[in-house]
Amino acid sequence: MTENYSSFEEEPVSATWNHTIQILLGVLLLIGAGLLAYHYAPAPTNELADQVQELTLQVDQLKQEQAMPSMVLNRYRDSICYIYGVYQVGMPQQRPALRARISGTGFVVAEGLLATNRHVAEPWYGDPEASVLIKKGAVPRLEKLIAFFPGFPTPVDITPVALSAHGDLAVLHVENSLAINQLRPLPLADAVSNPGELVAVIGYPMGVLGMVAKSPTAVYDRLAYRRDDIKAANELAALSLIRPSATCGHLGDVVGDKLIYDAPTAHGASGGPVFNSQGQVIGINAAFIDGFSGGTLGVSVQALRPLIDAAQKKNLHPAAAGSR
Repeated sequence: MTENYSSFEEEPVSATWNHTIQILLGVLLLIGAGLLAYHYAPAPTNELADQVQELTLQVDQLKQEQAMPSMVLNRYRDSICYIYGVYQVGMPQQRPALRARISGTGFVVAEGLLATNRHVAEPWYGDPEASVLIKKGAVPRLEKLIAFFPGFPTPVDITPVALSAHGDLAVLHVENSLAINQLRPLPLADAVSNPGELVAVIGYPMGVLGMVAKSPTAVYDRLAYRRDDIKAANELAALSLIRPSATCGHLGDVVGDKLIYDAPTAHGASGGPVFNSQGQVIGINAAFIDGFSGGTLGVSVQALRPLIDAAQKKNLHPAAAGSR
C-alpha cells in the first residue's frame, strides 16, 4: 500500500515536468522560426511602399484642407476690406433720377492696390435701371467710395484705376495711406483649380448688417436698428469690429474664366477672395443664383492679372490714371 501510494504521488509531478519541457521547447521553436522569418523574409515591395507614401500624402492633404479656412482668415484678414459707396445717375443740371448705396469686399493684391468686382467699383455696371437712364443720356457718378480695413479706426478713400472691359473685375488705388501700403498682398494661384476641390470665400456678407449681427450684445443693441450704414460702419471701425467672415464649399465647375462653387454668400461679399486648399486666391467672388445653393459664381484670378499690371503702370504714370 505504501509503495503504491508513493508511486501514485510521483506520477503527476513527473508528467507536469515533461509537459513544461514540451512547452518550453515549443516556445523556443516559435522564437527560432520568428527570427528566421525576420532575417530571411523578403523586403517590402516597391508597390507597398508607394501605397504607404500615397496614403500619407492623402492624410496630409486632408489635414491641410481642414485647416485652410482658419489659416487664410487669420493670416489675411487685415488685407480684406469692407467697401462702402454712394452713387447717382441723372441728367446734367437735374436732380439725380437714381441714388443708391453699394456694399462690397476688396482685398490687397499689390502695394496700394485692391481687387474687387467692377459692379462694386462702378456700381451702375450691370444695373438694369441705371442702364436705361444712361441710354437716355443720364450721367453716372460716384459720390463716395471708401474702404474699411480690420484694425483701422477710420476708412480710407479708394479710386478705380483699372476696369475689365468684358468681365466683372476691377482694381482700385488706396489713397493717401502709408499704413495700408504695408498690408500683405494675398497670394494669387498660378494654376487653374479642378472641380471638386475645397474652396473658402472671405468677405462681408450682408455688409454692415452682417457685422452688426455678430457684434457684442451691447454694440448690437445700439446699432441694430440704425438706418445709416456709414455711421454704423464708422462706429464698428472705431471699436475694431470690422471683421470679415469665411464660408467653405467645393468648386463645382470651371468654365473659361467663370468659377462655380457652393460656398454660401450674400450681397456685400462681392469682390471677396476665393481660396483653394493651398491658401492661394483662385478667384474673385462675384454673384449668386437665388434658390440654388450650389450656384455661387466667381471670376478666375487669371483674368485679374492684366488689370493689376495695368493699374501698376498707371501708378507709375499718374497722368494716365484717368484713362481706361
